[in-house]
Amino acid sequence: MALVFRWLFRIAATLLVLSVLAIGLVYWLASRSLPDYDATVEVPNLTAPVEIVRDNANVPHIFGQSDEEVFFGLGFAHAQDRLWQMTTLRRTAQGRLSEVFGAATLEVDKLLRRFDLYALSVASVEALDERTQAALRAYSAGVNARLDQINGQALGRGAPEIFLFNTPLAPWRPADSLAIVKLMGLQLSGHLDAEVMRARVSLALPDEQRIRDILPDAPGDGVAALPEYASLFPTVPRFAANIPFDPHPLSPFRRTALAGASNAWAAAPSRSASGGTLLANDPHLGFTAPAIWYLARLELQSGGVIGGTIPGIPVILTGRSADLGWGVTSSYLDDQDVFIEELNPADREEYRTPDGFKKFRTRASIINIKDRDPVTLTLRWTDNGPVLPGSHFNLASITPPGHVAAVSWTVLSQRDTTLQAAMEIMRAKTVADGIDAARLYVAPSQNLTLVDRETIAMKTIGAAPKRDPAHQSKGRLPSPGWIATNRWQGILPYTSNPGFVSPQGGILGNTNNKMIDRPFPSHISFLWGDTQRVQRWQRLMQGRQVHTRDSFIEAQLDTVSFTARSLLPLIGAELWFTGEAAPDGTPERLRQRALSLLAEWSGEMNEHLPEPLIYATWLRKLQDRLIRDELGPLADEFDHVEPLFIERVFRDLEGASAWCDVFQSAPVETCADMARLALDDALVDIDEQYGTALESLRWGDVHQATHDHPVLGEVPVLRYFVNIRQSTSGGDHTLMRGRTKGTDPDPFLNVHGAGYRGVYDFADPDSSVFINSTGQSGHFLSRHYDDLAQLWRRGEYIPMSLDEDLARAAAVGVTKLVPAP
Repeated sequence: MALVFRWLFRIAATLLVLSVLAIGLVYWLASRSLPDYDATVEVPNLTAPVEIVRDNANVPHIFGQSDEEVFFGLGFAHAQDRLWQMTTLRRTAQGRLSEVFGAATLEVDKLLRRFDLYALSVASVEALDERTQAALRAYSAGVNARLDQINGQALGRGAPEIFLFNTPLAPWRPADSLAIVKLMGLQLSGHLDAEVMRARVSLALPDEQRIRDILPDAPGDGVAALPEYASLFPTVPRFAANIPFDPHPLSPFRRTALAGASNAWAAAPSRSASGGTLLANDPHLGFTAPAIWYLARLELQSGGVIGGTIPGIPVILTGRSADLGWGVTSSYLDDQDVFIEELNPADREEYRTPDGFKKFRTRASIINIKDRDPVTLTLRWTDNGPVLPGSHFNLASITPPGHVAAVSWTVLSQRDTTLQAAMEIMRAKTVADGIDAARLYVAPSQNLTLVDRETIAMKTIGAAPKRDPAHQSKGRLPSPGWIATNRWQGILPYTSNPGFVSPQGGILGNTNNKMIDRPFPSHISFLWGDTQRVQRWQRLMQGRQVHTRDSFIEAQLDTVSFTARSLLPLIGAELWFTGEAAPDGTPERLRQRALSLLAEWSGEMNEHLPEPLIYATWLRKLQDRLIRDELGPLADEFDHVEPLFIERVFRDLEGASAWCDVFQSAPVETCADMARLALDDALVDIDEQYGTALESLRWGDVHQATHDHPVLGEVPVLRYFVNIRQSTSGGDHTLMRGRTKGTDPDPFLNVHGAGYRGVYDFADPDSSVFINSTGQSGHFLSRHYDDLAQLWRRGEYIPMSLDEDLARAAAVGVTKLVPAP
């Protein structure tokens, strides 16, 4: 027995030692790719030295003798910290994810190949002026210098993920940066999804008034009645099978509810306590680890600029110089149209046009797949744009037999000068210069908020399609592609885009709300991203005569829900403080406790409170009860509460209270009945998941920000190292927006919000502040992988200074790139 014990002990000890050695080896291999920020690197073909000073938050301040050297340095810095992120974005745009991840990403690749983003990007390089092309070449050379350093010094392939997936890296090219710009356009747009959804609802609900209830227009003058979708395409079945939409984490395609959003507001000197202009901006995108944003400062010949970049794109997209500040919000400009194209019954390689049948433009595209045979895809285009598969956003459900769907979209331009416009905005000195520079901006359309030392302004930038006034669906529904009046007639002039300069009140802003009310076809959009946050913003802005940097920060971090304050009195009107006291342990008593909590609640979506969870669950259950009997399985697509719909129903606007009656049942249910039943549903749901101690619930426990790694985030054990999750306040309709996932399980996870926040004060520019939501590094072994995450969660910021001495004073390292002898 003693002999057996000794051998078991020896085996266990050996296994333990081997495990420790294996873990140590893995750590050593992974840590090899951690960049040395305090180094001198000799670079062939570099004409002059470049210096990258990283301040104590690891924000690179890049200095060179010319703009080309500075862009070279930015490329090197991006590649040091975010190489995996950059190359994955590039692969996504190219439709080449399956070469690394196998069949799991095949459908994503097929879709991206059909949009042909990369070929369009290659063509667009030639449309740029020489200065922009030179900047892109210099940036590419900087990225490639880092790749050469990694290969020459065996630096763990540059990132742990690249080591794990054995990914070969091609040199960076100028077209790669343009492709990522176009990829961001895919992430920000929701019009295609909205058109298909309106068509599907039109098929399920022939009553136009009920469609206006569930898909309400933003407040303001309404739009003329649209035709029923069934009248445009009579052969489409009214109830088609739903294809579940569950995109891969690397997919850029998102439902309208999770498309782009943002906040930006500005104050003129007359409304600023310090006498200088103020600007706040927080763009909203899906959360990832690392964040999509990367903070940087570039010392250009025109002066220093500092703010947020996206790795792979050599531009400060939101930030400031010494003279100008700029911020971006999604404009929701309607830059997409879905067309239903009729196939020739005698030749399915032809489609109908206003002049008869015409051949598709076609090209074969081979997708290589890891551990599987390649797939050959036939890409097809019509005059209206690329042909898309029926699985994309359930296009099959609204496409009649013998037809296919195609899409027109400004982001598909092959003469895309967006990056040139962004470069010129960085160099602008005045608001007027910035507005003029943006005329070359194509897509994705944005609202550009600008401030110089005296003036504030907002301008919608990006190409706006010119539509015929006789367009059958006004771009709100998929329309027949062979009817000439449905087709785009070109692009509207830049001067027709909405713009506001020096408004009389001294304050302007945008929360993706409806900003202009013009008749079709000059309407800009029928779909807007916000009807709620703007109400709270107006109150905060008008609540003070003058503003400060701190009051702008306070507004940026505000978590009071106007929606909760406006809807709770409506849906609970017949429930508050009614009925006799009920015994403990009964559903009635639980309902009374919940109503008592909500009655005393201020509407603040604070992470430490139980009321936000009760409220959010109640509204979710209420909307589902209201629409389930009318829409059936289609109700699953409405996974986020639409406040205007709830308000219309409970105010009985234009007969909307009809939604409260369950038409399959004999009794006639009232809206008060539905509110009570939905509250009971919510409390049962909360009880099953969290217990009945309502007072001890915490909104932040279910509303965690999900900065998850899109590839390693689901790997057991490793997920705890690569995912960054935090309890957060806010919600779908608060200024500090924390958009919820909406789908089970965990419908209240915070998946979309402000990955970047910046507040710029031109009375004292170096007192300006900014933050990103994770950290500067994409390497999960780096201390800079998540060092900004807790600051972001607590609503704190770091200095946004162009003072070189301040950056050097507490630098974590200085990288010197010098010409090789």
